[in-house]
Amino acid sequence: MTTSHGIVVVTGASTGMGAATARELARRGYHVLAGVRRERDGDAIRADGVEPVILDITAPDQVAALAARVEGSAVRALVNNAGIAVNAPVEALPLADWRRLFEVNLFGHIAVTQALLPALLRSRGRIVNISSVGGRVAMPAYGAYAGSKFALEAVSDALRQELAPHGVQVVVVEPGGVRTAMNERGAATAADLAAGMTGPQRQRYGDLMRAVMAHADAFTKAGQSAEAAAKVIVKATTAANPRIRYTIGRDAAVFIPLSRFLPGRLLDRIVARDLRPHFPKAAGGTVPARA
Repeated sequence: MTTSHGIVVVTGASTGMGAATARELARRGYHVLAGVRRERDGDAIRADGVEPVILDITAPDQVAALAARVEGSAVRALVNNAGIAVNAPVEALPLADWRRLFEVNLFGHIAVTQALLPALLRSRGRIVNISSVGGRVAMPAYGAYAGSKFALEAVSDALRQELAPHGVQVVVVEPGGVRTAMNERGAATAADLAAGMTGPQRQRYGDLMRAVMAHADAFTKAGQSAEAAAKVIVKATTAANPRIRYTIGRDAAVFIPLSRFLPGRLLDRIVARDLRPHFPKAAGGTVPARA
């Protein structure tokens, strides 16, 4: 069932960037094991070169089944794309939600990476970790999401150095705004979390949450299509001499380099200025200039 280019595993391939990446890799001659969580999602993505596999990256038995599927095979690449978005102030996000987000956005990727490393070592393959502009800059109400992506960036840096002597490359992709279903689900989750805040928390953060949700909606609508994002991910997956990091979209290409050099207070003011137009008019359309 494999092609001349070999096997690539893509997690979180039900929709969005993951599905588009799976299809683009198959078009280029790879046999893609596309991780999906439901049978109907598998039926939707199944095609020549795309083999759906049921995979919740937080479920050890499903991760083990994936490793068994590729046992004895050479996996050319693993694209760790699965993820969830949760936006809420640090104070207002229940610890169970913090833990669930890190289980999906960080620990699940580590579990899949550990399980597939024997196959990747056999092929001297590649690991592509899908991070975010939020892996380099944390906005208000993005503490949990950005925290998981910052951690993924750090793990990627360590893993890259550990595996380089053994021929396995590690690449990070940092998308900015991309039009995907994950963002829609994240917006619904943010609205639910905002509605569940206590009275004092709503006083502190109600206007901020409305601004963050409006900003995220505008950011997403102005972003790249999933298909355009997939082309960058496929380049990171297949380039003969890949860069350590790739960005997706002009916003990430501009903002990430700025974040490396700007003083923290100045970066806070830039973020605040970006959010300001999205605050409710009753709040004066303003947000504090510094944290």
